[in-house]
Parts: sequence; structure tokens; C-alpha cells
Amino acid sequence: MDRNPSPPLRSREEEEEEAAAVGDCIGSTVYSKHWLFGVLTGLMQDVALFLHEFNVPDIFMGILAKSKCPRLREICVGILGNMACFQEICVSISSDKNLGQVLLYCLCDSDPPTLLETSRLLLTCLSQTEVAVVWVERIREHPAIYDSICFIMSSSTNVDLLVKVGEVVDKLFDLDEKLMLEWIRNGAVQPLDQPQEDSEQQPVFRIVPCVLEAAKQVRSENPEGLDVYMHILQLLTTVDDGIQAIVRCPDAGKDTWNLLFDLVCHEFCQSDDPPIILQEQKTVLASVFSVLSAIYASQAEQEYLKIGKVGLPLIDSLIRVLQNMKHCQKKPENSAESNTEETKKSDLTQGDFHLKILKDISCEFLSNIFQVLTKETVAQGLKEGQLSKRKCSCAFENLLPLYNPVVEDFLKILREVDKTLAGNLEESFPSLKVQT
Repeated sequence: MDRNPSPPLRSREEEEEEAAAVGDCIGSTVYSKHWLFGVLTGLMQDVALFLHEFNVPDIFMGILAKSKCPRLREICVGILGNMACFQEICVSISSDKNLGQVLLYCLCDSDPPTLLETSRLLLTCLSQTEVAVVWVERIREHPAIYDSICFIMSSSTNVDLLVKVGEVVDKLFDLDEKLMLEWIRNGAVQPLDQPQEDSEQQPVFRIVPCVLEAAKQVRSENPEGLDVYMHILQLLTTVDDGIQAIVRCPDAGKDTWNLLFDLVCHEFCQSDDPPIILQEQKTVLASVFSVLSAIYASQAEQEYLKIGKVGLPLIDSLIRVLQNMKHCQKKPENSAESNTEETKKSDLTQGDFHLKILKDISCEFLSNIFQVLTKETVAQGLKEGQLSKRKCSCAFENLLPLYNPVVEDFLKILREVDKTLAGNLEESFPSLKVQT
């Protein structure tokens, strides 16, 4: 009698997938834990108000305070996060001090899915102006939150978690400069009375290295996440303590500079990219150039900031951004809709505003570099193409008239290196002609 052929031997990968599937089952059933979690959290979008009426947050608070089951804790926090999307419920949850304490303790959990849901809930609450200050104060009163967040940023490989935690930190720093200053100063100085063996067991977290480590993790997998971490660095440079936290430690300053320098010179707005790519990269580029400019202005004596090494590549990147910006700012011709005042105002708010910020930052950074160019560097730039006539013209168009003295000083050096090019630029920009 013929029989069905034996099934092919399973690969190791298939066996591992089956084992993982069994581990995901609820008890002896075939129902997936993650499937159930997805169904429950999705269902909350419709029945959140109903659940609130039956004091579900109080029930979940008891579960979170006592349960040791990671998936149950994840489900509880996830449902609360969905409920908090409703303003009335968010206010109610936030006003419950005991529930607030329990939820903050969840941020010290060791389970990544629970940490992700907790971060999502915190971000939801911090985004509500009515209750944001309540959560900022609670977080300030719990120093352990700083250590937990820094530990996640410095050690996690879960990109989704890193992005959400980054969004929480970004929101906190944007909401409260005082809290940002406290976090900058945390770990800045090792306590003198702390024994060496204790310092090894309890590492002192510093905010800048933790942010950098997280940025490296999300860099290739999540562009939006990288944007978030670059904005955190930019916020740090808005206060002197933040700049010092970056540059005071040579390793932190060098690591920050090298990462950002690599992004602008080898990843963002490259010569073979279409100009329109700038629309996607404008916010992250603004943050990156802002931080680089702050480091450059405060630590020009460092070896990694020597103009001969960094000046020309940065000039090339900055001018390319300004060239692409000109293309992105072109308005469609013969369009009746684009001529209305309302549309112009809307366009300015949504797109041109961020481009203008990028332009201002780029021009300021470019002017700082132009101020320290030497005759030798200019000659090298002409030879390698970073200071061609077309690129110099673009730089002048954007730097004038605000940075007129800087352009004039650059032109003096250029006359010594290439008198013909200097003359051509003077013809194109009459205001720069030498008065005789």
C-alpha cells in the first residue's frame, strides 16, 4: 500500500520557532499571549471610559504592586496607556498619587515590554498640558528614575524601547530646564567618600555617554529615533552646563563630535542624494549642526577640532545643505492656490519654518569655520573642490549681508591664493569690491 512520504526533516530554525510558539501559548491552549495582549489593548480604544467607571485603574494598581508576572504587568500598563489617551481619564490617573508612584516604579522594571508600555504611558501623560507638571515633579522626586533611564539608554538593544525612552527624555527636557540641569549634574562628580569597590558595583551614569550609546543603537534602524536623540543633545547645548557635560570630558566630547561628524559627512545630504531629501532630514540636520557648532565654538583647541582636519568636509556638507535648501524652497509657478495668504501662512508654518531654522544654524556654523580658515586650508579647498566658484557663490549668497565682515576676511585670503576667482566673486557680489 502506498503511503504518504515522510515529511522532510525540520531545520533547527523551525524547531526554535515552534518552541517559541509553545512558550507564547496561554497555559495549555493554543492562544498566543501577544495576540491576547494586542486584542485587549485594541479593545481599550472603545471601552476605556466604561472601564474607568468601574475603577479599573485601581484594580490594575493592585496588580502592578503585587504581581510578579511580566506579561500581566505589561498588559495592565498597556491598557492604562490606552485609557490615558482620553483627556478625562489621563487627568484622573495623574491625580492619583499612589497609582503614579506604582507606575514610576514600573520604569525600574527589568522586562523590556513592560518598560516600553510604561514609557508610552508616561509620554502620553507628559503630552497633556493639564498634567505634565505633575509627572515632571514626580520624576524629579525619584532619583532612581534617572538611573533607570540611563541604564536603558546605555545597555538596551531594543530599538522600540530606546526610541520611546528617548521621546520621554526629550519631552522632559523640553518641558523643564531645571530637571534637565539636575540630570546633567547627576553623576558629574564621583562622591569622594565612596569606596572604589562600591563605584564598580554601582556605576555612575552620565547623561551624555548614555544618550550617545542609544543614538548609535537606533542610528541604522530608526531614523525618527535618531532625530529624537539628536534633539536631546541639542537641548543639552542650550545651557552652559550641558555644553560642559559634552566637552569637559575629552572622551565624551570626541565621541559626540565623531558620531555627528560622521553623520553629516557620510550619511545625511550626500552628493548623490536628490535635493528633496533635505525635507526629510531638515530637523535632524538642524540638531546635528547646532551641536557641532556648539562644540566647535567651545573647544577649538582640541586635536579632533583642528581646522585642517574638519573644516573642509564640514564646509562641503554645509554648502550642499544650503544648495539643496534653495531647491526645496522653490514655490510652484502659476498656482492660484499657492498665492492665497492662508496657504502661504500654512506653508511657512509646516515646512519653511524648519528650513529657516536649519539655514540660520548652517550659516552661523559656516561663518565660524570661515573665520579660522588659513591660506593653506583655502588652497587645499580649491584643489579638492570644496571651495569652487559655485560653492563659494552659494556660501556668499547665504552669508551676506549678516556675516559681511566674515566674507570680506575670507575674500582677502582668497585673493592671495586665487586672484582670478576672488575677482569673479567680487563681480558677482559688488558690495564686496575693494574700495579704492
